[in-house]
Amino acid sequence: MQTSVINWLDNVVTQFPNKTAFYDTSSQITFSEFNEYTKNIGTFVAQRVSPLSPVIVMTGRHIMTPACYLGVARAGCFYAAMDAAMPVHRLNQIIGVIKSAHMIVDREHLEIAESLDFSGDIYILEDILETPSNAELLTKATTNITEQTPLYAIFTSGSTGVPKGVITSHHSLMCYIDAVNNVLKLTPDDVLGNQSPLDYIAAVRDIYLPLRTGASTVIIPKNEFAMPAQLFETLNNYKVTTLCWSVAGIELPAKLGAFDIIKPQYLNKVIFSGSVMPCKYLKIWQENLPDAMFVNQYGPTEATASCTYYVVKEKVEDDTVLPIGVPYENYRVVLLNEDGTPTKQGEIGEICVSGPILALGYYGEKEKTEASFVQNPLNPNYRDLIYKTGDLGSIREDGVLEFHGRKDRQIKHMGHRIELGEIEETAKQISGVTDCCSLYYKEKEKLYLFYTGDADAKEIVLHFRKNLPAFMTPRKLVNLEEMPHLPNGKIDMQALKSQMK
Repeated sequence: MQTSVINWLDNVVTQFPNKTAFYDTSSQITFSEFNEYTKNIGTFVAQRVSPLSPVIVMTGRHIMTPACYLGVARAGCFYAAMDAAMPVHRLNQIIGVIKSAHMIVDREHLEIAESLDFSGDIYILEDILETPSNAELLTKATTNITEQTPLYAIFTSGSTGVPKGVITSHHSLMCYIDAVNNVLKLTPDDVLGNQSPLDYIAAVRDIYLPLRTGASTVIIPKNEFAMPAQLFETLNNYKVTTLCWSVAGIELPAKLGAFDIIKPQYLNKVIFSGSVMPCKYLKIWQENLPDAMFVNQYGPTEATASCTYYVVKEKVEDDTVLPIGVPYENYRVVLLNEDGTPTKQGEIGEICVSGPILALGYYGEKEKTEASFVQNPLNPNYRDLIYKTGDLGSIREDGVLEFHGRKDRQIKHMGHRIELGEIEETAKQISGVTDCCSLYYKEKEKLYLFYTGDADAKEIVLHFRKNLPAFMTPRKLVNLEEMPHLPNGKIDMQALKSQMK
């Protein structure tokens, strides 16, 4: 019985010991070498850290970071991933939430680690790798791992400004990876190109799909995403077949005309998530990669990355709005009204998720956990937790789920209920708008549209008047050189709110 990702690793090493598991631009590592490093790290951690304890890992964008994650897991502990590129204030907040006494850093980021508000022990990864593995100690550590043992803590933004540590078990992660692979059908010949920061939820696909399937992952340098032609050249050099990227990562090469210079020759599977896909950019991908499979994913970190998917079989147009599809295997999705009753087919309700893929909760936050992971109001008979996403959706007659934005992004303006997401989707149809975000200044009853691109205000207003009611036309247009983004790639709405006057 496979109860942990360690079982996956042991299996893939048996099947493909000499096959490359991970690449970065300066090195590569076989599954066998990777496995040995996890044993060195696991032995070091097991000698010092109690089982089920968190270990902070801040080790950079390279092939040894996944080895560090799996090494911590081998010790029966769980990793709390941090990206040293984040603001120091954010790193200190994470340290304050997780309250770990142990941090692993690579030598490159040691100076940053020592500058943080951390009073525990700091271990240098390069030194840990010299630790002789102890088979007896590791066997004892892995024997105590169950399906519900935490695997990692990944931090998401909190409404109070303090990040929340979402704790996910081995079993939930394994359910998700299996479900995704049932759609992608990866083989050992596939190569994934990693875009996401390794501390972010989207990276779990790039880290764990190879352990399940024998595929490989290339960790692409962050700076190449600002140079799309170089990015595509890297995809070709490593014969990348599969991308599991954020929508922003898919948008940028199309925006900057990368396909006019070079095309990814081996790419046949493109999966995207994180925000609504502007189809004027997806259309460019489809035109240039007509035989590739494109998959739209939706889901929160609290449901282990994504809970629904939609395979895009139709040729999209600029104004196409993609649905978010059907639940993955092992996921169940229900729509609920404010009073906890089921939403009728075709009507809009809150998207709620259940199944073995739910997170264990928020680390050290009992009240927040109980507020978000609640008893299913449709089932009074036994414990049946659902996660309330705060997102709105509706179900079409064919059972496909459509996305209608955030509950907290539904406003009332001039007596009308308005979805700010609808305003954004309308703006994105304008050729001169590359990115945008709509916000509402409630005190002054003013709709804002922040946008990047060379569209002028008159063009935008005319487009809105043609396509939406007058009460949905933004009264304040702010053209930005660059849209502010959070570390996870989403738009930083707090930064935008500070510009509202």
